Amino acid sequence: MSIANEQAERIATTVITGFLGSGKTTLLNALLSHDGMDKTAVLINEFGDIGLDHLLVREVSEDVVLLNSGCICCSVRGDLISGLRDLFVKRTRGEVPAFDRVIIETTGLADPAPILHTLMTDPLLTSKFRLDSVVTTVDALHGEGQLDTHPESVKQAAVADRILITKSDLADNATRSSLETRLRHLNPAAPIHVVSMGDIDPSKLFNAGLYDPTTKSMDVQKWLHDEAYEQHGDESHEHEHDHKHDHEHSHNHPPHDVNRHDDHIRSFCITFDEPLHWDAFVTWAEIFTQMRGESLLRVKGILNLVGESNPVAIHAVQHVFHPPATLPGWPDDDHRSKIVFITKDLGPQVIRDSLYHLNAAASETAETATTPGHGKNL
Repeated sequence: MSIANEQAERIATTVITGFLGSGKTTLLNALLSHDGMDKTAVLINEFGDIGLDHLLVREVSEDVVLLNSGCICCSVRGDLISGLRDLFVKRTRGEVPAFDRVIIETTGLADPAPILHTLMTDPLLTSKFRLDSVVTTVDALHGEGQLDTHPESVKQAAVADRILITKSDLADNATRSSLETRLRHLNPAAPIHVVSMGDIDPSKLFNAGLYDPTTKSMDVQKWLHDEAYEQHGDESHEHEHDHKHDHEHSHNHPPHDVNRHDDHIRSFCITFDEPLHWDAFVTWAEIFTQMRGESLLRVKGILNLVGESNPVAIHAVQHVFHPPATLPGWPDDDHRSKIVFITKDLGPQVIRDSLYHLNAAASETAETATTPGHGKNL
């Protein structure tokens, strides 16, 4: 079975995260009212009340309700793995209506990484579900203050595939513009949408993963967004120069805000012109996930491997690397390895140098190199 067919058979899963009061439930209400959302299951993780009262119709089973939109909704106060497993079993048995998409709403104080870990590592879940997108809501009025004081909100924005600036009607243009600029530097590849009352076309939030269900193929460029990081890197360099210049020459420049948690977050893309040895990459991944896993907020990449004619996609969140996937072909004539990193207190130089030296060493003993599925596995 091809990679595209395998992806097509898995249930698309979207994680909606965002700080307290940023409008996650309002967004859910609005999304579920759209046509085409009736085959959606909603899991509200560790949440006291479902919060969709005006959409409730009847209880299907314990902790599962059927919404008037046709969507299934349930609260998961314990293990997310068992919640998803139970819901899938009910679907298989016909105890709940069939669904082809799952939306998971996290609590406002949640670090999204453990949920992403769950979706990427549990054998049953990875065989039945695929992580399609991470959507983060940010309050237009209070967002900057929350980024300053709550590191969870920074992580939520940093790992997002889509960012929504909510409650836009409550903030003036200058406030919204300042917040948007900050979010773009924090996560340059994620499209940012300004919304009010959760009003947005669902198509702008979903299908952000490697697999594009509309074309039944792998959309590498959309998934990776490496060009956004490369452009951002140039802008960041110029911004950093100007920032230092202002500090050195302007007596009126405001002091550095030590509470700016996103000052610790870096976004960058590393490219390698020469093919990489799989053993070298696996060794690098093992070292960094064990020693600096907490600093690898998200990693996505397309690798050109020695001995492989097709590219290999890799994806990681902190300590966990998802099993690699060999893609059917390259998206264009650029066959360089490209790896996008979103990190905390970890810059590109140590990553680039360590992988470069490991690959150079592997080149000297090329006869021992292996490829995915034929040796060391992530």
